[in-house]
Amino acid sequence: MSSANGHTLSRSEITDRLRAHGIVPTHQRVEIAGVLFSRHEHLSADQILVAVNVRHSETSKATVYNTLKLFLEKGLVREVIVDPSRVFYDSNTAPHHHFYNTATGELTDIPAASLRFLGVPQPPAGMLAESIDVIVRIRPQ
Repeated sequence: MSSANGHTLSRSEITDRLRAHGIVPTHQRVEIAGVLFSRHEHLSADQILVAVNVRHSETSKATVYNTLKLFLEKGLVREVIVDPSRVFYDSNTAPHHHFYNTATGELTDIPAASLRFLGVPQPPAGMLAESIDVIVRIRPQ
């Protein structure tokens, strides 16, 4: 399993990462984290389920969804919603944006520094802007 810098993560390093985010490292959570952090990809819950069950056919769809929700709440992954029926999970939690290829369904990172904003609208009273997520939809010409 590789980290963002290409270093292969051991099971104990994955376990340590989960604990550092306040997550109890159960067997299934470690397996799901292993799939998410094995390489930099944007995966759907169904893709994660298939990848986990290639090695261990004991993980249910509900377990994958519950684990992803937990990872999201604890800041371990980002959720990228390209449309209401297409949600991807991204282990790169650093600020960045995405190209979404509508023909292939592929997501590609856009470095945050590649976009410049002249300003953002003032949030409603009592609200604070938490983040800005930009998805640029692309297709072949």
